Amino acid sequence: MTHHEWEHVQEATRAVRSRWGGRPTVGLVLGTGLGALAGEIAEPVAIPYPEIPYFPRSTVESHKGQLVCGSLAGHSVVAMEGRFHLYEGYTAAQVTFPIRVMKELGCSLLVVSNAAGGLNPLFEKGDLIVIEDHINLLGMNPLIGPNDDRLGPRFPDLIEPYDRKLQDLALKVALEQGIVARRGVYVAVTGPNLETRAEYRFLRGIGADVVGMSTIPETLVAVHAGMKVLGFSIATDMCLPDALQPVKIEEIIAVANLAEAKLRTIVRGVLERWKP
Repeated sequence: MTHHEWEHVQEATRAVRSRWGGRPTVGLVLGTGLGALAGEIAEPVAIPYPEIPYFPRSTVESHKGQLVCGSLAGHSVVAMEGRFHLYEGYTAAQVTFPIRVMKELGCSLLVVSNAAGGLNPLFEKGDLIVIEDHINLLGMNPLIGPNDDRLGPRFPDLIEPYDRKLQDLALKVALEQGIVARRGVYVAVTGPNLETRAEYRFLRGIGADVVGMSTIPETLVAVHAGMKVLGFSIATDMCLPDALQPVKIEEIIAVANLAEAKLRTIVRGVLERWKP
């Protein structure tokens, strides 16, 4: 955390407010294959990342790279259409800077989504996973450095990084809609390469159900800022060491796109019932 982060957050927040007068309660991070939810935001105002002070630029081809502000399921929302990753060369503070801005704009709930590899042999390709807990193997943490008490406490507690009641609500909505959704533990590694067979065995052995390259930094900053978090993974490929097949990024995106409509249904259902 840099000494000037508070001032930078204020400047970026002012830039967003100069373009959009809403007071959002929900922040959304739309990961690989999940950008279509941005198309359901009513009265949208899209602000490209380069036009917001201190925002990094998204370099991943499947990520659009803009902040979409408007309303969704009865809530004023801010959505990141495209996120940032450590493997792009950004620092943990840069990756999570938009979450700080969402909080300053007024968001009290963060909904994060990602495409991930399935480690649990009971899962199937295309399954939705409601994240119940995580394991941080990124080797870095966005909260390292001097703590600014205006942004959050020095030692945030992670007994429940993902809100249990929101998890239950997401699973209830899925059941009502006939959508297969499971609870699972998400582990993050830096990437950008996919893992070796030995690494998949290790990750499964330490208790992970899905593996990805994002989400945890955003969750840590949201918890630090006092926000509730609801996280989802789409199991886009199965990472079973003894039945491993080569994976192409195009296939991962295709599976994410197929599952995306189901995830949109669940997110909308949760937001329709959620009271800030």
